[in-house]
Amino acid sequence: MNIKTVTVCGSGVLGSQIAFQTAFHGFDVRVYDLNDELIGKAKATLSGLQTPYQQDLHATSADTQAALNRIRFFTDLTQAVRGSDLVIEAIPEVLDIKQRFYSELGKVADAHTIFATNSSTLLPSAMMDFTGRPERFLALHFANRIWRQNTAEIMRTARTDDAVFEEVIQFARDIGMAALPIHKEQPGYILNTLLVPLLGAALELVVGGVADPHTVDKTWMVGTSAPIGPFGMLDVIGLTTPYNINRNAAEAFPRRAAVAQYLKENFIDQGKLGVATSEGFYRYPNPAYQNEDFLT
Repeated sequence: MNIKTVTVCGSGVLGSQIAFQTAFHGFDVRVYDLNDELIGKAKATLSGLQTPYQQDLHATSADTQAALNRIRFFTDLTQAVRGSDLVIEAIPEVLDIKQRFYSELGKVADAHTIFATNSSTLLPSAMMDFTGRPERFLALHFANRIWRQNTAEIMRTARTDDAVFEEVIQFARDIGMAALPIHKEQPGYILNTLLVPLLGAALELVVGGVADPHTVDKTWMVGTSAPIGPFGMLDVIGLTTPYNINRNAAEAFPRRAAVAQYLKENFIDQGKLGVATSEGFYRYPNPAYQNEDFLT
């Protein structure tokens, strides 16, 4: 196994989780973001991850503090990736932003460094030519709350080197993930191929005036015995990602434009981004769907 030092670019909800999970399993981790304000938020987020790791994984405070001690922070991309064996990109789900980022990354990273996008819907082939090293580029997609929802979808392109593909699969296993190899590009990978239509249908029911979010969630939870409904899931994911997904799809699917506008006006513009901001379709830390009488 050649991967020892990992840089995570993008310190949002999932970027921070990827960094902590990787450090928790003994790797040296660098976190890169654009400015000190974002890094400050990341430090607070990472510190807050100690509690769920202790509660859900029964980690000790010494274990989680050791993970934090393995993480360093950078606002200079060159410094962040120098000597890194793997760079995991977790920046906004906007294709031209990712393409520009890889153009810059390819200029400053070491020749041996593997690049992996955590994109949830965009195909790696849409970015690979911007990396300058398509044979050392692929997708490595994590689900939110990765210490519990520990899936890692490793999706290659037609140009990904076989050895790189296998090395990243092993890395995923080494950080405690269920490694799920995907041998052919598929929009949405496996998880989101299944999940995105559900969430999209739920949003369209609400935007179309058919039902309110809580009623949709009650329907799903009662009908399937699921512990959470689609709007609870959206809050966990964070509403920025579904907003960007629907905005990106609006040209091909006009009904998605109404969904994107609904999310923008009612949530994004008001800073209600889901669990991370303590409010989305529900208020946190005690969302209504966890109340005993929610389904009655």
